[in-house]
Amino acid sequence: MVTRLRCRARRHQALLTVLGSLLTAGVLVLVLAGQRHEFAKALSSAPVSVLALTVLLQVIALVSRSEAWHLTIEAAGGKVDRRILYRASSMQVLGGVINGHLGVAARIAALRRSSPDVCPQVPTLIAAEFPILAVEATLAAVASFTLVAPLGLPWWLPIIGLVVVGAASVGLRRLALAKGQKLWRGLAVLRSLSGGSRVIGFVLIAVFAQILRNWLLLHAVGVDASVFDATAVLIGLVTLGQLPVGPAVGAAAAVLILGSQGVAAAAAAGVLMTVTGTLGGFCFAAWAGVDHLRSALIRKRAARRSRARPKQASPSGIVPE
Repeated sequence: MVTRLRCRARRHQALLTVLGSLLTAGVLVLVLAGQRHEFAKALSSAPVSVLALTVLLQVIALVSRSEAWHLTIEAAGGKVDRRILYRASSMQVLGGVINGHLGVAARIAALRRSSPDVCPQVPTLIAAEFPILAVEATLAAVASFTLVAPLGLPWWLPIIGLVVVGAASVGLRRLALAKGQKLWRGLAVLRSLSGGSRVIGFVLIAVFAQILRNWLLLHAVGVDASVFDATAVLIGLVTLGQLPVGPAVGAAAAVLILGSQGVAAAAAAGVLMTVTGTLGGFCFAAWAGVDHLRSALIRKRAARRSRARPKQASPSGIVPE
């Protein structure tokens, strides 16, 4: 019964994602009606050098977040090799194209499948995501004032959000100090100041790389955006990414935040955010595939050499069979 319920939920989630993607794309088409020329011009105005740089920034963000995940897994007792963990982390890219939650599930499943003996159990791996999410949520709460003007939010709303996120972070810290349950072992990195500081550092690198990527793309298509605007777009993109909006999430977030400065240019910047982000993710996934093949070839060569070694005679002169 549980298996049937899970399969049914997966089918409904896939259907909801498809419907949400079509609905979001349809709304964007309606919004851009009559501005097709401006949209195409904004897309073509982005220099190739800027696009290449933003792809590189996306790769840096993915690698930094993967290293933060490696720190949380290591603190939880996992002995997974860094290269294997990075390869598993690349699976989030493939699943994240459809849905962010699917991406997290994909990389956890890939890590368990590749290193079942030295990898923590699934509950611990799920809990290991919380320290990273807590840092990202805190940064989003601190920077949420950038959403006040574009969305017309009350000035006090970011303060409430910061208090809520701060209380949740304190709760995670207390749970991290609790021992005995496998679930809370994933929070072990929060028990030490050095471990938590390193996770924060790598998450900061990932977030700043994405903000810089947004800022470069916004200026490349002609949107006079500030760093705060680029931060607001990132918050909007991550927030909308939790909904079943599909690949149109970049354009939807950019139009929602900066549509007042020109819908066509904002939508073009959002499309380029999605394209360069996907390309950066595929570059990371391509490295993971090549590294996996390289490791398999090395293991095969090592096995052949071990079989080709001549059998040594024992001190009695008898060659063991």
